[in-house]
Amino acid sequence: MKMAVKDLIDHKGKGQLTELNVASVEHAVAAEAAGIEIIVSGRRHARDDFRAAAPNTHFTFGLIYGECANADEAKRAAFEAMEAGVDSVYCPMHYDVIEAMAKEAIPVVGHIGFMPQKARWTGYAARGKTADDALAILDDARRYQDAGAFAVELEIVPPPVATAISQRTSLVVISMGSGAGCDVQYLFSVDILGETEGHVPRHARVYRDFRAEYARLQEDRVAAFSEFRRDVASGSFPAESELVQISEEELGKFETALANWS
Repeated sequence: MKMAVKDLIDHKGKGQLTELNVASVEHAVAAEAAGIEIIVSGRRHARDDFRAAAPNTHFTFGLIYGECANADEAKRAAFEAMEAGVDSVYCPMHYDVIEAMAKEAIPVVGHIGFMPQKARWTGYAARGKTADDALAILDDARRYQDAGAFAVELEIVPPPVATAISQRTSLVVISMGSGAGCDVQYLFSVDILGETEGHVPRHARVYRDFRAEYARLQEDRVAAFSEFRRDVASGSFPAESELVQISEEELGKFETALANWS
């Protein structure tokens, strides 16, 4: 049964849930079949398809950082997503934006710790490795909580710090590479399936090698198309069994009619 926002909040402290960022309808279908509790995606063009593919899974729609310039735009995008049937909205923007969304009863998920969207300014480095920085992240969590968010993604923070933060906030804390002391474990489906192009994050675990399977399938595609082209050239395609037939009597009538065709 699909977990609503209240169910996620009530589950805090009762064990870890799982969340996948899905990249295709097939991923969404498989996530629901596997019992994954939460799926997330910021792919607006596929939002309706993902909702239909996993109707019994909590669906968080992600607002892409930079597409909304202010709180009004974020609210408009969130309302549109909720009208489309999503269950909650991820928004990695400032507390003021989160507060404006929460005041309109939008169930919103914030983001603390390492933020890839801001790495061009901060660099690609883990957060919370010093006491001062760990306290700053805790303060971020509390500010999101005060702003009205119901959850936050906590990315690439040392596990003891992440655990302490999770224990000191009512927020549902979603761990992306921050250890097992949070409320939800979050990975990208493409990483799990070995579909990632380029670097696989240290915190991700690859369970299958779909890229190798895709390469094998592509070789088979080329081979099959080549065989078709060869059979056409040799005259072995099409075969009699692959064609519709006409009786000799009807063929004769047709040929007689052709002789009189002008």
